[in-house]
Amino acid sequence: MDKITANRQNFGQSGFYAMQEIGRLKLSQLQILIAVADCDSFSEAALQLHLTQSAVSYAIATLEENLGVVLFLRGRYGAQLTPVGEQIVDRARQVMYLMQDMVKQANLAKGLHGGQVRISAFRSAATQILPNVIAQFCRLHPAIAVRILEYDDRPEVDAALRKQRTDIGITYLPTSPEFETWELMRDEFVILFPPEFERSHPHLTWEDLTAYPLIMAPDGDGCDAMVYAHCGKHGVQLQPSYQVRSDATIVNMVAQGIGAAISPRLAAEPVPPGVQVYSLPVPLDRVICAAVLTDALLPPAVFAFLDLLKRSLDLR
Repeated sequence: MDKITANRQNFGQSGFYAMQEIGRLKLSQLQILIAVADCDSFSEAALQLHLTQSAVSYAIATLEENLGVVLFLRGRYGAQLTPVGEQIVDRARQVMYLMQDMVKQANLAKGLHGGQVRISAFRSAATQILPNVIAQFCRLHPAIAVRILEYDDRPEVDAALRKQRTDIGITYLPTSPEFETWELMRDEFVILFPPEFERSHPHLTWEDLTAYPLIMAPDGDGCDAMVYAHCGKHGVQLQPSYQVRSDATIVNMVAQGIGAAISPRLAAEPVPPGVQVYSLPVPLDRVICAAVLTDALLPPAVFAFLDLLKRSLDLR
């Protein structure tokens, strides 16, 4: 056997074993790896990916076992990448980018005869806006799959769009300059009062808000930040007595007479019987919009969905 033939055989054997190693890796493990690296935390990555912390920990432990290296140093201050972990994460990002690019190229070739549309949306938009549009879209284009990632608020929606996990984001203004946006609707902020509420004047006043404890979202919520700023301009300093994340929980607390709340109308729906709904003394809206990354290479299916979304909302 000559040297060239021997080298080829050795390369073939090593390549075979390398493919066996690669076969053990899963794309879901790489997604989880990148999320933990971005968050520096197993628990935060689990929240972001809508997984349990044990599922995230198991995926990373399995990946480390398959690769035979330690990727993260675990400690009380979170998860820190090891030197080899940093190298592996860089390559994982390249793999995910190439996989997304493969799907995009395939979708472009298929036009409206296949592929998928990936959408990120904050919860009330996913609940109130998207289902009817998706139903129409699926009737028109049954070969195209629609995937929705639902988040609590705007920052998570924008992050999913920015990281190209989704093609379309349903968000609200203001957004980042890196996005191209289309206004879909204006969603009025309203005050929700318990059933027994009685106005002190013919027209609702800011003072009426003090009749009950105020229920708001936790600090950092984008919509509540708009409300605080708006009220502050009119000399009203809001002091919440309760801070609750879930829109449905807030509305039901109002229905039980625990307090009053200021909420976008879309987030308050469906309003329980008896809950009284009033406009703010000085009106305030949030502008809900569809967003895509500027200059992104998007398949025809995405533009078809955007067109249907805009037309559907114009008919409301």
